[in-house]
Formats: sequence, structure tokens, C-alpha cells
Amino acid sequence: MSRDYNVIIIGSGPAGFSCAMQSSKFDQQVLVVESHEDYLGGTWINTGTVPSKALREAAKTILEFNSQFGDHENKKPYERFRMADLLQYKQEILEKENRKVKNDFINNKVDVARGFGRLKDKHTVEVETHLGTTETYSADYILLCTGSSPTEPESFEIDHNKILDYKSILDLTHIPRRLVVIGSSVSAFEYATIFASLGTRVTLLNEQQDYLPFLDHEIKDHFKRALDNRGISIKNNVSIHDVEFNALRNNTEVNFKDKTGDQQLQVLETEHVLYMGGRKPNVENLNLDEVGVQTDAADFVVVDEAYKTSIDNIYAAGDVIGFPRLASASFTQGRLAACNMFSISSLEMPEQIPYGIYTIPEISNIGMTEQEAQEMDLDITIGRALFSEITKADMTNHREGLLKLIFRTDSFKLLGVHILGDEAANLIHLGQSVMALDGDVRYFIQHVMNYPTLSEAYRIAAFNGVNRVYQNGVKYRNILGERDDQC
Repeated sequence: MSRDYNVIIIGSGPAGFSCAMQSSKFDQQVLVVESHEDYLGGTWINTGTVPSKALREAAKTILEFNSQFGDHENKKPYERFRMADLLQYKQEILEKENRKVKNDFINNKVDVARGFGRLKDKHTVEVETHLGTTETYSADYILLCTGSSPTEPESFEIDHNKILDYKSILDLTHIPRRLVVIGSSVSAFEYATIFASLGTRVTLLNEQQDYLPFLDHEIKDHFKRALDNRGISIKNNVSIHDVEFNALRNNTEVNFKDKTGDQQLQVLETEHVLYMGGRKPNVENLNLDEVGVQTDAADFVVVDEAYKTSIDNIYAAGDVIGFPRLASASFTQGRLAACNMFSISSLEMPEQIPYGIYTIPEISNIGMTEQEAQEMDLDITIGRALFSEITKADMTNHREGLLKLIFRTDSFKLLGVHILGDEAANLIHLGQSVMALDGDVRYFIQHVMNYPTLSEAYRIAAFNGVNRVYQNGVKYRNILGERDDQC
């Protein structure tokens, strides 16, 4: 049966974009359905990853300047810089990234339909356009990559004026002097450190007992000290009762209680509140039930290892399928979905993927934490390098940080890499490569690295770990495979 396209992709975020690009390379006819009237890229480019990280880079530059040369005329950054200038920088990046996506679609002959797309049947997508018309398209395959949206707070409403969410925080007209962030997500901590770097007094209210529980314990300890150094106060295990503007005192009041203890009502006065709660998949009105696409208890689309849903020709990728909900992973998922649709052999999604947290300072990790290795009763050794030991960190005034290697004591096989510090999300890729090739920590000793660089931390951490093995009675010639007089 002849159909309009080989594949229809609902959503132009990272999964949809990469699926479209890969499918076009297979000489397939592709249609991308995008609900936004003006922009492509979904949350990835417009309200999530790209704009928040662009704002972070601007804040980081200001922090680095102040750290290197001190406060100018004893003024805080919020007294010297305009939020409008920071947001203009963010907007320019957004526009550039949108043009890139648009040009890539044009150059690869990918069609775009503007409007809300929904399944009509297993091979047909109905698009409700912004002009009020309805268009219908058919395809051999369909990819669902509609992303996710933030959940709403239960005890107060977001007014996008004093009480902000992930969208309206990007439209602030000034740098606030005080900000309360409600939430414990990665994004909550990213925004907390962004504004703290601009001189804002930040308090983070966490309704959970702990935050970022997946971090290695030492990395978390160093991160806590970094938050303390920036004046960020964290209150864990609290319940938010309400948030309201007090016109008499001209501030916003956050009323909360500790879930344990005397549970006395406490009040925080602030200029703005940023709510960063959980996220839910964008599946409403997609007609998944009618077509037979299975979802789980939290409404995320269920897929197999090939990213195929319960309907053979319908695939899904990105945030709409849940964990890990990373743009980096979504790019790979979309590409692999295209490979599986058209029976093109490809590499599988690796078991270990790096995680990047774009706080200031950055955090990144891959593989096992020390706790996880101990729970598996593995004989491990730890190698550490403080950024304060690295010449490049001295030169750039980025002495705050730690690189931690976890490896097997007997074979030196690298099991995990955990980094807190400048360029952590970039540095992690060297450790990722060694792990992917089943390598061991001696790689960092046996190979020359440019000096001065932050990558030198790997060499220092490797020597630190190897020395621990040596101190436990293993001769260096057995460690390095060299004669003692050559070491």
C-alpha cells in the first residue's frame, strides 16, 4: 500500500531530530510534526537544555571574572549587570540553534508540518494546524517523541510574575536579590547555582529527605561545600503550605513546615519563587489508548530494546519513554529507532552512559559509585585528584573540584569515574572511552597528556590509586609491567 511518507515523527526534540536525520540518510521520506508555531527543537532548544545552559555560561563568566579580579566597587553582580543582557545572549543562542535545525531539515529534504499531531490509526497521523484546519498524513512507521512537561504544584499557583516555572524564569527582567527554589531535581540545583553566581541569595526547599541521591558520596560532600561557599541554603524534608505575595511588605512569602520535629510553620521572605517539580510525559490527546499503544502506571510509553511500542510499526524515544530523560540519550535513542525501523544494523545503546549536571561547578559521572561497588562486594581501589593539585586549575582559578576513579584492585579495570569541577561534563568522556574499551587506570599513567590541562587530573588520580595498591604490598614492576629500576 502506498503511503505519504516512510516515517512520521511527532516532535522535533533531540530524539525526533536525530531520527529524522538518520532516516534521511537511509533515503527515506520523512515528515516531522511540530506543535510550536514558530520554533523547532521542543524543550531542548526553546525552554530547557539550550537556554538554561546559555544562561549558565553567562553567569559562570561573571562569577569567574569576580573570582579572578574581585567585586568591582564592592558591587554585587546583580547591581552591575542587567538580566536583559544575559537573556539577550540566551535568545541569540536559541535563534542560532533553531536556524541550524531548520537548515538541517531543509538540506536533508525533511518535511515539517506545523500543528498538534495525534494518532488516527497505526499508520495515520492527524495534524490540527494553527490555522484551524486538519491535515492527515500516512506513513509506514511513526515515532512518538513528544517529550515531557513539568507537573503543577499542589499548594499554590504559578503566576509567572512572582512565582515562576522553567519557562517564566527565562523571562525575568532583573536579577533578583533573593530567590527561593522549590524542588530537588537536577534543574533546581542548576538554577540555584546560576543565580547564586550572580549574587542572588538562594534558598532551596526540598520536599524529599535527601537530594541527588545517585551521586557518589565524596562528590556529594564536595558539592555541599561548594553550595555552602556560594551561600546557598538547603532545607530538606519540608512541606510547602502556600506561597503568596505580601503587598504590605512588598515581598513573596513561602510558608513551609519541617516534616519532622515540632512542625512549626515557618516563613521565608523572598523576591521570587522558582518551582522546579517533577515531570510528566506529553501523551495527552495523542489517542494512544484508541490505537493500542501501551503506557505504564506513570503514563510513560512502554518500549522494548529496539524502541518499539506495543504496536509493531510505532516507535517512541526521548522523555516520553521515561528514564534517563537526557537530551544526550534522546539523540541516540532517536537514531537507533530509525535504524531498527529500516532494519539497518547499528550499535546498541551502551549500558553505561555519562551524566552531566550543569551546576556551578559541574558534576559528571559514569559507571559505579564507590557505594555500589562495595554493595557488590568487589575488591576496589580508589584514586583521587583534587583540582587544587592541578596547574591548569591554578591558572584558571578553578581549584574547586575532585576527580575520583574506581577500579578493581586485581585487574585495575576502570569501573567508575566521578568528577566535580570545571569542565566535568567534558572531562568525563576520556574516562568513558577507557571504560568502553574495557581499559584500566594504567592507561592514564602510560600515555602522555597535554600539560597544563584539566585532563591531568586523570594521571594524578591514577597514580594516587596505583600507589594505594603498591602500599598494600604489590610491587611496582607487577603493577606497571616494568622492572623496578625503570620506574
